[in-house]
This record gives sequence, structure tokens and C-alpha cells, in this order.
Amino acid sequence: MDFQQHGYRGAKPRTRASPPTGGPLLFDDTSSGPPPINNQNYYESGYNMAAAPGGQDPGVSNVFADPMANAAMMYGSTLANQGKDIVNKEISRFMSVNKLKYFFAVDTKYVMKKLLLLMFPYTHQDWEVRYHRDTPLTPRHDVNAPDLYIPTMAFITYILLAGMALGIQKRFSPEVLGLCASTALVWIIIEVLAMLLSLYLLTVHTDLSTFDLIAYSGYKYVGMIFTLLCGLLFGSDGYYVGFGWSSCALMFFIVRSLKMKILSSVSANSMGAGASVKPRFRMYITVASAVFQPIIIYWLTSHLVR
Repeated sequence: MDFQQHGYRGAKPRTRASPPTGGPLLFDDTSSGPPPINNQNYYESGYNMAAAPGGQDPGVSNVFADPMANAAMMYGSTLANQGKDIVNKEISRFMSVNKLKYFFAVDTKYVMKKLLLLMFPYTHQDWEVRYHRDTPLTPRHDVNAPDLYIPTMAFITYILLAGMALGIQKRFSPEVLGLCASTALVWIIIEVLAMLLSLYLLTVHTDLSTFDLIAYSGYKYVGMIFTLLCGLLFGSDGYYVGFGWSSCALMFFIVRSLKMKILSSVSANSMGAGASVKPRFRMYITVASAVFQPIIIYWLTSHLVR
């Protein structure tokens, strides 16, 4: 075929020009062959991917080396410490943590002696709380000292025992159990508030604190547990026997314990602001607090035994 007659020209093969030898190279010539291969049969790139010394991210090391970042971290830690101090100070305004620890400083020996004293208080002779350098001894060193460990554990045990009693009678439900717990808690709050109001209105100056009143009011849960166990094991007759025993023991315990706290302050206040308060008014507060215990015990346990 004649290419010249149809206007075609034969294409000449082009040869690649070699780079000039004298001037610098602007780009590497990668068309001549593949990149070099290292010993692990991987291609080597032109970038250095070496990590920072010690295997640490270079960005992280730069952040910690930045003085502005260090200043921000120090400022944040200072703010956190200040916030913690403010929270602890606000908590201390309403409740002293160190004083609360005092009421939980118990051991097994104290718990056994206290439970025995609550159920058989008639043979106990010395009811005075002991002091050491104007500071009352902790409960583990003085059986007469009030504590919050026994009332707390007794309250939880009462709720569990109430749930078991309701389950035996096929009346268990979370709502009923929650009602029992909230009712028991509300009653003890009402009792403590009534005691505080009575002491305030009669201007009775005593060293009884709010925690002391909560402890003495919470000891009734021990009698409630004993009453419920007697009712579950021996029926209604056992319930009333247990109720009578625990009520008498608790009233005797409350009168003897509060007598050392309330009535003993008459002589201390005989020349002060409390001189106008007659001793019989103080006795009325003590007896009323003791008589109130069996009423609450019956109210919170009678519906659990049938």
C-alpha cells in the first residue's frame, strides 16, 4: 500500500533523550526502573517515617513540651483542688465527717455487748458515758456510747425480714416493700425532729447531738427484728410476747440512757439559762420518748404478721 498517495506518513521511532550531565536534576527519573528494595523485600519510599525516640508520638511530645500546655494543665489541676476544698467545706457545714466516723467506730465485741444490753438492760448498773480529756470514748471502748452502726444494720435487716414475711404471706411486691422502708425512715425522722423541737422550746441545755438522737431512736429496729422473728416462728401469740419483751426492754434502756444526758444537766444549768426549766419537764421528755417506742414498733410490725 502506498501511504504517500493517501496522505499518510510513516512514524519515526522516538528515542528518549538522556538527561544533561552538566546541570542539576529537578526531578528523579523513575521511569528507568522500580524503586530499590530493602532486605525485607519491601519497597523503600522517599519519606522518613521514623518514630520519635522511645516510641512516643511526636505530636504528644510537642504538646508536653509546650509551656502554654503545661500552664493550662497546672491551672486546671488548681481549679479541681479548689473545687474539692469548697465541696468538703460545704459538707462540713451540715455534717462533720470526723464526728460521723466516731459513731461507726465499733468492733464485734462492742456489737455483741450492745445487742445484749438492748435486750436485757435490767442488770446493767453503770449507764454513764465515759470521757477522756473532755472527749467521749468511742463506742468500741464504751458500751454506753451511742453508735449508728447497729441502727443502720438493724434497719436494713428489718427491710429484708419484712420482705420475707410478705413473701410467705403471698403479699410481696416492690411497691409494698418500698412503702415499708419509707414509712420506717419517715417515722424516725419525725421522732428526732420532735425531740429537737421539745429540747429547744423548753430551753434544755444538753450535750445530745442530732446523731445521738438518731442512734437512740434507731435502736428500736433491734426490738422490731426480735418481734418479727417471734411472730414468724410462733404466730400471733409469739408476736405479742416478743412485742411486750422488746418494748419493755427498749423503754427501760431509753429512760436510763437519756436520763444521764438530760436530767444530769439540771445541776450544770442550775445557775444558767436552764434554771427556769423544772426537772419534771425534763423527765416528761425522757418518758415521752420512751413511751413512743412501742407505738412505732407496733405500727411498723403488726401488719407483717398474721
